[in-house]
Amino acid sequence: MKLLVLSRVFPNAVQPTYGVFVRERMFRVARHIPLVVVAPVAWFPGQGLIRRFWNPHYRPPVPCHEVQDGIDVYHPRFLCIPGIMKWTDGPLLALSLLRLVRQLKRDEAVTAIDAHFIYPDGVAAWLLGRWLGLTHTITLRGTILRISRTRLSRWMSARAMHAAARVFSVSGDLRRVALGMGIAENQVQVMPNGINLDYFYPEDRVTCRQELGLPKDAKVLITVGGLNERKGFHRVIEQMPALLRQFPGLHYLCVGGGGPDGNGQAWLEGLAREQGVEDHVHFTGAVAPERLRFYYSAADVFVLATRFEGWANVFLEAAACGLPTVTTRVGGNPEVICSDALGTLVELGDGDALRRVIEDALTTDWDRAAIQAYARENRWEARIPILVDALRSAHSAQPPAH
Repeated sequence: MKLLVLSRVFPNAVQPTYGVFVRERMFRVARHIPLVVVAPVAWFPGQGLIRRFWNPHYRPPVPCHEVQDGIDVYHPRFLCIPGIMKWTDGPLLALSLLRLVRQLKRDEAVTAIDAHFIYPDGVAAWLLGRWLGLTHTITLRGTILRISRTRLSRWMSARAMHAAARVFSVSGDLRRVALGMGIAENQVQVMPNGINLDYFYPEDRVTCRQELGLPKDAKVLITVGGLNERKGFHRVIEQMPALLRQFPGLHYLCVGGGGPDGNGQAWLEGLAREQGVEDHVHFTGAVAPERLRFYYSAADVFVLATRFEGWANVFLEAAACGLPTVTTRVGGNPEVICSDALGTLVELGDGDALRRVIEDALTTDWDRAAIQAYARENRWEARIPILVDALRSAHSAQPPAH
């Protein structure tokens, strides 16, 4: 057995923090099952002009091939028209990968495809499996709700899941969406993400604050994620004036950079100026995973006022550093923040409630040792043996479906 891991969301030399959660999971699987990674890069004619004249960060050039931790990672281009005809992304991705996957099957004895995200990756895995006689598995992550409301993409996604040897879901919430699309209960297995405890553990708070230029006695909030509308940085910034009346020394760390959903830093900086809180909101840019603990350790409370998440690894990262969480009651968030001892959930769009729970979180005497213990229970080492057994079982028991 040799897996071909298929995911557009995967770190590369130009975007080292992009899709780290996929690499963390599958490079651990690679210790038990040999694999090769195909991480396609979206392309369309003329996108270089967009980088040159309008947006220098738009779809940055990525090397065609890398070796990461001894594992081959390929970055083939595939035609992806921005903003329109998104129903074509799945078939076009499959056609773009056909030659490479056929070659990997022949030269490297690839026997199965493991796709991450249902669309277009999972659909491409289904089509490639049909054409080349390979079984496929699919891991459902955050985009399935949007896809499930789009008629053609929904139909292709449902076909891809029906044909899969196994559908993994990072949360029970996503599993329920899949069941609602007609997938059999025994075909969908919840397989949450884990936490890398080699990277995430508490550091000395005073030292971290000194390094980041923060007052040692201040109250500090932190959000880690891509600087886009979905992650909800703006919802926290909008509450900063009222929060500063309660906590005059409050600071807010916005840790992250741009991504495929865009880079909203200029918009967020403008919002902070508009609210008169620009001196209390700090944009750090993207931070390497092995450095994130210093930012978490400088903070008092982690906040993610997100519009949707499948299973947000940042909750476990923050917990491993001893931080309680304030987040929205959406997607898989209640499954991760599953106890009042870990943090507080608030309804999306209720700004007053968000402010109140942040105020409460900043004044609560949290049992930070218990929060860290919860993160340790969710370490990758506890997840991977179950996943490896499930992958072996799925791909050995079922021939390719058509």
